[in-house]
Amino acid sequence: RATQYTCMLLSYLIERKAEKEKLVMKLKQLESSMSSGRKMFRLGNMVHALVAARRTTQLPDVVPRFCLTASNLTRALYFVCDTVLWLRSVGLQPDIDKPKWRNWATKCYYFSLLMNLARDWYEISWRLEQVVQEEKTKENFFWDKCNQELNSVKCESLHGFLLLLFQILKRHPPLLLDLVKNLCDLSGPLDTLGIYKTNPGVIGFCGVLSSLVGILTLVSPHLKLKQ
Repeated sequence: RATQYTCMLLSYLIERKAEKEKLVMKLKQLESSMSSGRKMFRLGNMVHALVAARRTTQLPDVVPRFCLTASNLTRALYFVCDTVLWLRSVGLQPDIDKPKWRNWATKCYYFSLLMNLARDWYEISWRLEQVVQEEKTKENFFWDKCNQELNSVKCESLHGFLLLLFQILKRHPPLLLDLVKNLCDLSGPLDTLGIYKTNPGVIGFCGVLSSLVGILTLVSPHLKLKQ
């Protein structure tokens, strides 16, 4: 995935430079190959998404339970569409309507990301509320090093809200990384669905950043936001 989006970003950056046509063509071919390979590697991921959905139905908190279950179910539908597109790309089902299935896949992926972002915002708002309550009662704060700074925060002002938000994300790296990854992943569906048009450079950069976050959470599992 990181290779695919790196090729997209590089080909966008150098496509207008003279005497780079062959390099751009090679990068685009590699990007296409990586995309096809990823579709093959994702075969069977629908089962994983359904298992994850079943697991998240057991969560005690209703909001994360709803958001994550809906996210996993729509992600499973995305993998179904993705498998159909793969069958067409390898020639097993050449009569498949590619634009229609691609549109369905993008919509499922888009809704899944929205549910993930809703869950992230719930986590943030819950921690915001806790800090505000602790300020009001003058009791224990989350961060001993930031007591003086937090005492000066007034959530009624935008500056105070942003400062408090920064402190929360700073003190909860898994939440920050999950938020960054979901926001970066959103660029592709927004462009494909025509909601917010960008360019391959932006999509490539966001894809690379999202992929690096994913690699980081694999290398260091404690940085992955727990369900």
